[in-house]
Amino acid sequence: MTEPAWEEICSLLDTAHDMQERSYCPYSGFAVGAALLTEDGKVYGGCNIENSAYSPSNCAERTAFFTALADGERKFRAIAIVGGRNREVGDYCFPCGVCRQVMSEFCRPDDFWIITANNAGETVVRTLRDLLPEAFRFKKLKK
Repeated sequence: MTEPAWEEICSLLDTAHDMQERSYCPYSGFAVGAALLTEDGKVYGGCNIENSAYSPSNCAERTAFFTALADGERKFRAIAIVGGRNREVGDYCFPCGVCRQVMSEFCRPDDFWIITANNAGETVVRTLRDLLPEAFRFKKLKK
């Protein structure tokens, strides 16, 4: 699958910015928004949701994935992510290790695109394999 077109990237980043505004981050003050694109063109938004106990918190990327999965989606093409303090976009906001592992459960490493932008409006587009080259996959559990 090819990298998303520039128009798709811009649209996903717009949705990620909107989702960043919905973030619940009273403890870190670091708001993250994500926009997940399915193979059939649907977009699912996600924002980070913090909890005072910290471990029950959820990243924006996983919020988007879990919402899409709960809606029956199983095929994904790309995700756009933005984040920063005070609901502003800061430097590039790449997914954490846990989110990368969740992505590896549902996405093909060479055909899933991760898009992020910085406060200068510059974008970086990478494949999942670029960000998680040696993912732990289901095939390693098979006997």
